[in-house]
Amino acid sequence: METLHTFIDFGATSIDAMAVILIVGTFLWGSIRFFVHAGHHKGDAYRRYKTFLGRALSLGLTFFVAADVIRTVGVDPTFRNIGILGAIILIRTALSWSLVVEMEGRWPWQPATSENSEMKA
Repeated sequence: METLHTFIDFGATSIDAMAVILIVGTFLWGSIRFFVHAGHHKGDAYRRYKTFLGRALSLGLTFFVAADVIRTVGVDPTFRNIGILGAIILIRTALSWSLVVEMEGRWPWQPATSENSEMKA
């Protein structure tokens, strides 16, 4: 049983590492791309940069939640840990919603306008 817990914890830690690599890598790549192309796209460069980073942060948060769920349910599923997991998920959901509002100018449950849905990073 200890081997299974070690394997599950290793998997969750690996997902955490992928999330960090994704966020840091995207920040570096997006920043380089922003500074190189800032003069070419004029006013649109910042908006594209912000959307690019926001999408990466949102995906990274999803990875973090997945790792927390795996770790909590697979390694130590106590009521206390499940309660902490619920609080973490609520906080990260609020962060994801605020990212959507920042990137798209609407709440996640509102329909997308054609201008926002055509935005490409």
